[in-house]
Amino acid sequence: MYATATVESPAQHMRALEEANRVRLARSDLKRRIGRGEMTVDEVIERCPWEARTMAIAELLRSQHRWGGARCRRFLNSAQIPERKQIGALTTRQREILVRCLSRPAEGGVTQPLWPAWAA
Repeated sequence: MYATATVESPAQHMRALEEANRVRLARSDLKRRIGRGEMTVDEVIERCPWEARTMAIAELLRSQHRWGGARCRRFLNSAQIPERKQIGALTTRQREILVRCLSRPAEGGVTQPLWPAWAA
């Protein structure tokens, strides 16, 4: 009548916890490096290191200095990219749009529309 989940072995459970901790620590280190200016978000999007592959694009953008939820939402909406989109799942075109727009400074403090890609 009801399906039950199989119980994992304790060893399998511990391996999963260890892997989750490894990813969490690597991501926090990546975000710290971005916050300190040692690395840029456009570099991460371009290279897509293992620790960022399943990270949401909004989480990565918010690790930058002065990037909060509203700015991040506006930026991604103009690029027509969902906030929860994983960095590893971005298409080549989406990567190019994000890298190009993140690497150029905003003129006069105004965020330029990112879409359509050929408008710039």
